[in-house]
Amino acid sequence: MINRPRRDDDYPDREIECQEAMEPGFQAIVDCMLEAGWARGEILRSLKLLIAADNMTQKENAKMEAQLAITRAMIRAGKSI
Repeated sequence: MINRPRRDDDYPDREIECQEAMEPGFQAIVDCMLEAGWARGEILRSLKLLIAADNMTQKENAKMEAQLAITRAMIRAGKSI
């Protein structure tokens, strides 16, 4: 089970608590990958690449949502696209 944050708002130790909550799952993934024959360096580099890819996906999704909102507003205003 993953621990929830102590509070819903932003507070100084929130990121540290997030890391602590994530640690067991992270270690489990690393251990499973090591048992499967992957090297620790490969695992960590691959995790960094996955994080970078997720960040890029989130940015692209945000851009698309903004473009859709503008298009919807223009349609509601009766303007051609």
